[in-house]
This record gives sequence, C-alpha cells and structure tokens, in this order.
Amino acid sequence: MSRSKPLAPALLLAALCLPALAQQPAPPKEPVRDEFFWLGEMNKASTVINAEQGLLDRELAPKLAQGIARVIEAGNKPGAKRPSTVITFEPLMIKEAGVEVTLIHAGRSSQDMHATYRAAIMRDRLLTLADRLNQATRTMVELAAAHRDTVVPNYTNGVAAQPNSYGHYLLGLVAGLDRDAQRIRETYARVDRSPMGTTVLNGTSWPLDRQRMADYLGFAALVDNAYDASQIAAADLPVEVSGIVTGIALHVGGFIEDVMTQYAQARPWILLREGGGTTGSGNTYVSSAMPQKRNPGLLNGTREDASTALSLAMGPVFRAHNIPPGMPDAKDAKTNSAMVDSAARSLQGLDRILKALAIDPERALEELNSDWTASQELADVLMRKYKLPFRAGHHFASEVVDYAKLNNIKPTDFPYAQAQAIYRKAATELGLAATELPMSEAEFRSTLDPVAIVKNRATSGGPQPAEMDRMLAEAKQRIDRQDAWIKDRRAKIAAGLAKLDADFATLAKSAN
Repeated sequence: MSRSKPLAPALLLAALCLPALAQQPAPPKEPVRDEFFWLGEMNKASTVINAEQGLLDRELAPKLAQGIARVIEAGNKPGAKRPSTVITFEPLMIKEAGVEVTLIHAGRSSQDMHATYRAAIMRDRLLTLADRLNQATRTMVELAAAHRDTVVPNYTNGVAAQPNSYGHYLLGLVAGLDRDAQRIRETYARVDRSPMGTTVLNGTSWPLDRQRMADYLGFAALVDNAYDASQIAAADLPVEVSGIVTGIALHVGGFIEDVMTQYAQARPWILLREGGGTTGSGNTYVSSAMPQKRNPGLLNGTREDASTALSLAMGPVFRAHNIPPGMPDAKDAKTNSAMVDSAARSLQGLDRILKALAIDPERALEELNSDWTASQELADVLMRKYKLPFRAGHHFASEVVDYAKLNNIKPTDFPYAQAQAIYRKAATELGLAATELPMSEAEFRSTLDPVAIVKNRATSGGPQPAEMDRMLAEAKQRIDRQDAWIKDRRAKIAAGLAKLDADFATLAKSAN
C-alpha cells in the first residue's frame, strides 16, 4: 500500500480552514430598492424629522418607529408582500403601531411620495445604466488599442469606401457612447431632485423640512416648484430617459449590424469566436440541420435586446402625450424601469460581443487590396503634391477603377503603363497642359497601399498613430471620470440612507 504525499502548506492551510469557512454565514443581501423600500425610508425619515421639529409628539415617536421597523422587517422576508402604494403600505403601519402612526402623514400625499420613489428608482436605474455603458465603452477602448494598427475596410452607403484603422473605427463608436454617457449625467442631475414635501399641487401649511428629507434620501437638490414635482416632471423625465435609451439602442444595434454583414461573406474578416453549445445563449451555435453553419447567437440575442429597448423607449412618449398634467399614464415606475433595464441588458451583450470578436488583419488587408478603396488617395496626392485640380485627379482615378473592374485587375496588379495611358487621355479631355502622369511607378503603387494611406493621414482626429495615441488616452480618461462620477453618486445615496438608518434606530431605541 503506497503512502499518500503530504499536503503542501498552502493546501493544508486551506483544508484546515475549509470547515470554518463553510460555517461562515452568507453576507446579508442588500434590500431591493423598490417602491416598498422607498416608502419605508420616507416613513422613517418623516418620523425622525417631525419628532425633532415638534410636528410629532416626541414621547409617541419611538413607538411609531418600532411599528414602522416591524413592517419593513416583515416585507424584507423571502416571499413577503411588498406593497407599492401609500394606501396599501399605511394599513400595515396601523396594524403594527396603531392609528396614531398616521400622524406622520402630516403634510404628505401619495402624490409627492410616489413622485419621490419614482425619482429614486429612476436614479438607481440610471446609475446602473451608466455603469453598464462604461463597462462596454472601456472594453471597446481596450479593443481599439489592441487594433490601433489593424487596417480594415470601412463602408459608406453599404459599399466599401476607404481603408481605416479598426481602432479608429471603434473610437468613432466610442464617441457616440460617450455622448450617451453625457446624456445620462445631464438627465441624472434633473432626476436627482426630491419632490417630498410638495404634497399634491402647491405644498402644505405644515412647515416641513424638505431639505433634510432630501438629504436622508440621498437627493442632491429639491424640485423647486410644487406643481412641477408631481404633475410635470414626473411625466416628462421618463420621456427624457427614453431618449437616452433610444440612443444607446441605436448605437448597439448599428454596431451589431456592421458585424452581421460579415456573416454573409464566404471569408469574413471579423467574426465571433465559436462556442456556447447548441442554443443561442453562447457566442455561436451549430445549425440543427446544416453542419457547416455557425449561427451568431450572441449577435442575434443582443440585437433583440436593443430592439426591445427601442420599442419600450417609445412608450413614455405615447403615454405622456395628449393628457392633462398630473395624469399617471407615463409615471409607472415598473414600466419605466423595464425600459432602462432593457438598455442595460443590451450593453451587457455588447460587452460580451466585443470580448468575443475575432479579427483577421490579413484577411481584412486582402479584401482592401482586392478592391479600389484606396483610389481617392490618387486624386488627393495629385492635387496635394502636383497641384492637379481635384476633379481632374478624381476623373483619372475613376477611369483607372473603371478599367480595372472591366478587366478584373486588382490595385496591386494594375499595369503602370496603362495608368500612364489613362492619364494622357484624361488630361487631353480636360485640356490640361501637362499630359504625362507625374507619379513614378513606385509612387503610384505606394499611393494605393491601404496601410500607408492610414499611416499618412495628417488631420486631427484621424487614424495616424500620433492621433490614435492621443484619442485613446483621452477616451480612457473620460471612462475613469465616469467611473468616479458613478461611485460618487452612489456614495452620496448610501451616506444619506446610512445616516437615516442610524438616526431612526436611535429614535426606535429611545422608547421607555
């Protein structure tokens, strides 16, 4: 019987610690910040603030606080009901603390309370959306850096147009996503305002401390006008958010379609890496009937998510139009949350796609050299270096392309003598004094080199290495700033809620 080898020290330590680790309780789950959660927070805050301001009997307040705490505790249990309206939440408080608990309703209404939880929920959703957007944007920037020097065809009007760096192309898409991020930040500032204390239409005779309520709930500011709070802003802000969702969905869908066109080719230069089993849940999946096919399930699923987001984004507009102010049609928190969540899912899919892309630089260059996407450079060089009018150079280049396509000649194989003959004919037709092609054969061929074209771009914002390095650095800085912005907003909300929890717990414990 052979002796077993002793465990290595690290493995031995892990084995000894395993039982202890297994006995560790799982960390408590964060409460779901839904309507029930925010109604609970508002009731907690009203109890603390009103007691301290003398709007609520200080002797009674601890008993009421304990009853509210029991309602919240019961609602947080697995499978428990979590009422989402003031009129369904209040009976639970009465049951736990007596009818006196309704004294905290001084100066409040379901109008401002519901407007407040809608704003708080939308605020959370926007931060999640911003986070998903930043993750996908960071992945896109990293991919752009990796393919800074990868030259690929770019297309306009669905036709191969010019060579470009794939990294430069991606940074163009990043610019669009950055505008989406800007819109989130701008809209967030308008959503992050507390309606609490505005009551129904025009405030209340109770001297409520609206600012302290806003601080407890983590809001940065107040909705200034009481009528605006629940009658106007509550309906137009979801419409504004729908514009953000629309922009994101269009950006995600447009990129996916750009990749999808490659799947119609026999030899694509960009594909998803294969994998994911036999369903649409992976990157690709095998056709049930045709063994050669690898269907791009991830592309299809993410495009569907983006299309769902786009369709849901139309909802707030239609629900908000042709109704008088204050109607509830466009305000529903669950419906508007589903709209934002759908955009977040599409961004998660985009992130997966970017991480699964397989790009073949040699095949991309082969495609460029099989077509005449570099032909504009002939006209540009003739004008820039030899002062030939652009339209004359364009005419010459166009004649070269026509001859090449008629005779199935690739740019790398085009006879220099034929180029000279075409130039003579074009120059004569246009009445030019000089009829000889001023380019040498070496220059003619280098002008048609896609890699050289990309490298020699001179305008700011182009794909040349120096500009790519600048734009990549700036894109990374923007992403870092966006990360900091998200963390700062989440920290502010968390700090307000933590302060409320502490003050509420102190009040509840002060009962005789």
